[in-house]
Amino acid sequence: MVDIFAFAGGRGGAWRVLGSRTVRGEGLPTVESLDMVEEPRDAAILSPAWVLRGLISNIRYATKAEGEALRAVQQGLARPQATLAALIPIRKNAAWWGLAQDERRAIFEETSHHTAIGLDYLPAIARRLHHGRDLGEPFDFLTWFEYAPEDAPAFDALVDRLRATREWDYVDREVDIRLARAA
Repeated sequence: MVDIFAFAGGRGGAWRVLGSRTVRGEGLPTVESLDMVEEPRDAAILSPAWVLRGLISNIRYATKAEGEALRAVQQGLARPQATLAALIPIRKNAAWWGLAQDERRAIFEETSHHTAIGLDYLPAIARRLHHGRDLGEPFDFLTWFEYAPEDAPAFDALVDRLRATREWDYVDREVDIRLARAA
């Protein structure tokens, strides 16, 4: 079974939207709350303003050693202290997808050091990547982050560092949605 998740933005959900900012390209309609559901068909029950779907897949650009390093220190989601979250949907342009796999890998890791940057912020910031491109979704990647309030400055630093890399030259749509666990 494939793990497909839906992120439903609307008037109710487990996460209250603190703010939403369009970084590049077209934004998303403003919503009050967000819910993440494992069965996308259940998202319709929530009467959302929008739904973004993504599947959990294999690690695409990391080497075996990089993947092992990530798994060794990364914490899981739903930790009690992680009351803040961010959903950052990203779409890369045609030039990115026109590159061969090894060329994308070179930009992703050897030039931009994506995995190495991420490792600097583990285990404080937990993340899970969802792939939407193969599902025909409007975003290629839906990155979900969870962290404790005291780690919010570190999260901002992580995102700033990644956005300053060559990899982000290929991003043509990005929205940054900040959230707090609903009471």
